[in-house]
Amino acid sequence: MVAIVDGGSTKCDWVILDDFNKVFLKTETIGFNPNNIAAELIVPEIEKNISLGSVRNSITKVFFYGSGCGIPENCATIERELHKFFTQAEVIAKEDLMAAAYAAYNGKPAIVCILGTGSNSCYFDGENLKIKLPSLGFLMGDEGSGSAIGKQLVRRFFMQKLPEDLQLQFQQTYQLTIEEALKNMYHKARPNAYLADFNKFVVERKDHPYFQNMVYEEMKNFFDYQVLPYEESKEVEINFIGSIAYYYENILRSAAAELNLNIGHVVQKPIESLVNYHIKYIL
Repeated sequence: MVAIVDGGSTKCDWVILDDFNKVFLKTETIGFNPNNIAAELIVPEIEKNISLGSVRNSITKVFFYGSGCGIPENCATIERELHKFFTQAEVIAKEDLMAAAYAAYNGKPAIVCILGTGSNSCYFDGENLKIKLPSLGFLMGDEGSGSAIGKQLVRRFFMQKLPEDLQLQFQQTYQLTIEEALKNMYHKARPNAYLADFNKFVVERKDHPYFQNMVYEEMKNFFDYQVLPYEESKEVEINFIGSIAYYYENILRSAAAELNLNIGHVVQKPIESLVNYHIKYIL
């Protein structure tokens, strides 16, 4: 059996293929971004998933594509920890951009972007992946991402910058204190996922003029920092993977139009396309 994993910061989508490359199992775990979760927590989290436990000794290969895996050291961490659980398997960890490129590929070169809990971009010509820019994570980068929008929302709430109606609705929804927010952001695991979770509030009110403008400016930041530096950006389609791109697609396309950029397709979950790519080209 083979496991193919799309590993985001918030959650991982797992697909297990049988010996005939047919889907045997689909399941989820929390995200395993090595920059935001301690290595020793990975195996205990996987052990919570009964379905994965039932096939752990039958898995012979694991393809893990994860956020935070653009650094060789982080790939090594993921491979080591997953091998502790899947003891009979060869584990291959690669960055999530590779999965996005595979999933978004439609036969022609394109810039491929991830807009989920975090954000990233690359250029893929069908064979070669070009990454021109580093991923700085949620503290210094991740423009346009769920964590960036969540950070904007929480900051504006505490600094009383939200319009009166949104300020009141946020307070009623979360009853959030500064002590609780700081504890989750600075003293608990996965603070980026914590911030990204506040997108639920924005998505439910994304037609509000204030949020339209806030998200629009964040998308322009993304294009400015992570797309326009590619000289190909004005010539090829720009394809997107991730829930944030999916939920704010109209705003994303408007921001791109202002910059004369051509958005191709937007895919919320890349796992099915990723599995199909493996069956067709890798397995």
